[in-house]
Amino acid sequence: MIGTESVADALAERGWACMHEFLPDALWRALAAEVQAEHARGRLRAAGVGRGADYRLAGDVRGDRIRWLETTAVSRPLREALSRLDALRGTLNRELQLGLFEFEGHFALYPAGAGYRIHRDQHRGSRLRVVSCVLYLNAQWEAAHGGALRLYFDEAAEQAHCDVLPEGGTLVCFLSERFWHEVLPARRERLSLAGWFRRRD
Repeated sequence: MIGTESVADALAERGWACMHEFLPDALWRALAAEVQAEHARGRLRAAGVGRGADYRLAGDVRGDRIRWLETTAVSRPLREALSRLDALRGTLNRELQLGLFEFEGHFALYPAGAGYRIHRDQHRGSRLRVVSCVLYLNAQWEAAHGGALRLYFDEAAEQAHCDVLPEGGTLVCFLSERFWHEVLPARRERLSLAGWFRRRD
């Protein structure tokens, strides 16, 4: 896929990448409409933290509502987006030998005022999640709207960082076990398709 080599180069050089227009305008807008329709039907659920016996809802940590992606009854726009992500997975495996097996992901909707406090995507005691990916589905997003993804470059997650606005069609990906990150509170509804390229269990 054209352009995915630049994502591989950035991951190899600095551990994260940002690619604008990864999805064409009509495609990410169709996905945004799908997320909003699912929300209107009550199919998004409050997201939690932890896994297994440690899983819990924690509204003070994260305020998004999600729907995990299924392997059946996939819409045409979602099928196309997942195909593009799979092409990226192939490029990363070819260029970086990461052993990526599959994409695990969900739609996410952050209501106005919601965010997600500093965390890493790698579960404790597991190294299955290798590369975190976020595809943004928001029209006319401005800095004043908040909601940026903040990636921290220092282990203490206090100083050096980069903020990425959740602009429609943009892809951000980064090494899951390396980067502390957070979603800053948004002043308007914020939509995304988020997930991870995983190793085989």
